[in-house]
Amino acid sequence: SSVSWASWWLTIDILAFPMYLLNFTGLELDMQKCFPYFLVRFTVMYKEQRASKKRELFGNLQEFADPSGKLSLLGVGCGTGANFKFYLPGCRVTCIDPNPNFKKFLIKSIAENRHLQFECFVVAARENMNQVADGSVDVVVCTLVLCSVENQEQSLCEVCRVLKPGGVLSWMEHQAASGHLW
Repeated sequence: SSVSWASWWLTIDILAFPMYLLNFTGLELDMQKCFPYFLVRFTVMYKEQRASKKRELFGNLQEFADPSGKLSLLGVGCGTGANFKFYLPGCRVTCIDPNPNFKKFLIKSIAENRHLQFECFVVAARENMNQVADGSVDVVVCTLVLCSVENQEQSLCEVCRVLKPGGVLSWMEHQAASGHLW
């Protein structure tokens, strides 16, 4: 419900307040290094509330596997790997995020999700995923990411570029768009 979403985002604002305050006072805080630690704490709470929605969102991934049953998946803005437990066993996962500080959290999450085949972690902006080949993935997963990209249209163009013909973008966002993305 919208009330529960509002309370979740209020919680995030409250948890992030010390970071905002430090930045406001002029004290240097490397947000890129701090954000993964913040997200790890938030993810624990968020996973429980959104688990049924994520099971529903990722429930049909097998439909997009190749004829041999293999599925290649690109996690865009993968963060700490919060979606890993919902992916199909044997799924080949490539992760992309502009923040290199997520890598150690991804390694931990991959170790906890041995049902996956981890391919690689790519440090790149979502608007420029040139390290991922054209038409190379069956599924692109993008959860709670589009609100933080500078150019949503370019990000979605990149998603279309890397998807195989017949592939799918599986996405979930936390806010309604104020207009059309495309």
